[in-house]
Amino acid sequence: MVKFRHQIIPPATKDVAYPAVGCLKSDGLVDYQHAVAQMEKRIREISDDDTADLVWLLEHPSLYTAGTSANSEDLLMPERFPVFASGRGGQYTYHGPGQRIAYIMLNLKRRTPDVRLFVAQLEEILIRTLSAFDVIGERREDRVGVWVRRPDKGVDVEDKIAAIGIRVRKWVTFHGLSLNVNPDLEHFDGIVACGVKGHGITSLHDLGKTVTMAEVDDVLMREFCAVFGSEIKPE
Repeated sequence: MVKFRHQIIPPATKDVAYPAVGCLKSDGLVDYQHAVAQMEKRIREISDDDTADLVWLLEHPSLYTAGTSANSEDLLMPERFPVFASGRGGQYTYHGPGQRIAYIMLNLKRRTPDVRLFVAQLEEILIRTLSAFDVIGERREDRVGVWVRRPDKGVDVEDKIAAIGIRVRKWVTFHGLSLNVNPDLEHFDGIVACGVKGHGITSLHDLGKTVTMAEVDDVLMREFCAVFGSEIKPE
């Protein structure tokens, strides 16, 4: 039986002046270790002074990352791509071209210092973004990420389309979410993605939604503003 997880997301309070959030979009593929170093630098600045929060949109070359709960047995093809230990929560995941990654660096002390709420807000952004492209994304009680039902594959078959893995330091968040727009889905075969067996991986293109990354970004940032109640300012 599918176990739904319903999460009520309180609307951003209109009379609260939430700080503007910077948005940085990187062209090309960004080295993973470089990205982590840049995130570490930015969250120190956010924590130490009034540096603006940031959403960083990017793509990585093909690689696997191991979260803090990763099980070594879930790395099925260790020689296929580089493997990086990651300080984020979660297990193994794949990153690569065609996957939109949003690293989200927010000082929750400027908002609501509630990690569970923050994760639910990220899920909400993803679900709303998928809805804009006529895809129904859903939460599951016993599985992380955002899921899509696949009746075309069989009864009760579901595929994962988006992942969330975060870390919080001094109430400043980093790492973030990934949404499969048009990655090579065979590259997920080298791991048990997020430790979840018995389910597949899908993407917008795999579902017949041949949208561009730019179109996805526009919707993703629009829904980010709606959920967090913040204006986005390009950096």
